[in-house]
Amino acid sequence: MIRITTSLKGDGSVTLSLEGQLTEGTIAQLAAAAKNPPASSAHLVLDLSGLTFADQEGAGLLRRLIEKGAEIESSSGFIEQLLRTESEESFDQVERDFVTRLRERDEGAFEEMVRRLGGKMLSVARRFLTSEDDARDAVQEAFLSAFQSIEQFNGGAMLSTWLHRIVVNTALMQLRRRRRKPQQSIDDLLPCFDADGSWVEDRSQTITTEEILEGRDTRAMVRRCIAKLPETYRVVLMLRDIEELDTTETAKQLGLTLNIVKVRLHRARQALHTLIEREALANQTVAELTSPAEKREALAA
Repeated sequence: MIRITTSLKGDGSVTLSLEGQLTEGTIAQLAAAAKNPPASSAHLVLDLSGLTFADQEGAGLLRRLIEKGAEIESSSGFIEQLLRTESEESFDQVERDFVTRLRERDEGAFEEMVRRLGGKMLSVARRFLTSEDDARDAVQEAFLSAFQSIEQFNGGAMLSTWLHRIVVNTALMQLRRRRRKPQQSIDDLLPCFDADGSWVEDRSQTITTEEILEGRDTRAMVRRCIAKLPETYRVVLMLRDIEELDTTETAKQLGLTLNIVKVRLHRARQALHTLIEREALANQTVAELTSPAEKREALAA
């Protein structure tokens, strides 16, 4: 038996929460839910925290959804291990054969690469580019660049890892090429201090980090909050905390000094915590309302 709950989030993503067992007899339900989300262009998120078992067919379907760009929000250690269980030697040989076809300029292999990795790479581009059209353009440009420079791929990493880096670089180049727009101020999201140098905040309205992390939708909330950061701060945060580049690499990628990167990262982290607190408090307030009409009015505000 399996239970699948579908929810549409404010950032346009669709979360499928699975409870029970994903087996040959129940995979059709997940396939149908993933094929027909409530929003035609929605980003798919899989919450597997309630999934207790998956057989070979179920794990295979999950892998295919992930290859198409679905994101795992949470899962048990058992499910994580199951999704990683494949024959390493067999996989490596298939990967080598596939790269050989790409180097031979096999158009069929290029189309297969787009099918296999297109959704996943689009998710990467969306983290840097808030416009859906810009993200799609970046992915298309990255795939063409990868196909043209496939000889430079030495097999030292997974093909998807190599392509991931190309997508990130392409997104950064697109940000640099774009006409500069007035940047949103980050000052309203930073801590305020009084004349004595003490941090000024309304303690009665502060929610703790532990309370934030208790929510099931924490990851989706963080993604929404990161997207609200001014671009110059958001990109530094993405490269340092998500892509895990060090300060020197980040500065090189963005053409900035080390000190500027450090300052922007510090301010971005402070602002992100403020945004997360605000959204967590807003969600808490809505949850406490009893009337459906009150909830709709609060969410629409």
